Amino acid sequence: MWLYILVFFLTFFMMEFMAWFTHKYVMHGFLWSLHADHHRKDHDSWFERNDTFFIFYAVISIGFFLLWQYDVLKIGLAIGLGIFAYGLTYFLVHDIFIHQRFKIFRNATSRYGKAVRRAHKMHHKHLGKDQGECFGMLMFPLKYFKK
Repeated sequence: MWLYILVFFLTFFMMEFMAWFTHKYVMHGFLWSLHADHHRKDHDSWFERNDTFFIFYAVISIGFFLLWQYDVLKIGLAIGLGIFAYGLTYFLVHDIFIHQRFKIFRNATSRYGKAVRRAHKMHHKHLGKDQGECFGMLMFPLKYFKK
């Protein structure tokens, strides 16, 4: 049981690195065409082409659920749940808290909440795919806590 809990938390933690890596080298790299509308609102839709990245990680999570379901990988459930939990956290923090796609959590005033918003604002300061900063979501440089 403890192994599954450990794998769940390790997977969640590793997803922050995966999100950073994917954001910096894939979204701001060869798939910029899907991510660009997140930096420059060039459409009238509530949905963004950038939302397709959620599908990618959802498919990976489902894959691990299936590996567990069919007794191919015993810890597949823990990995799939870790990926899912990170995706849910990403949605809550990035899409709802930071970008206010739903108008809730508007008045959160915690030190961490202010820092995460500052770091993300610095990321969006750059409208192009180059010269970005703060590619992570939950972890970012300490300087954003000091303001």
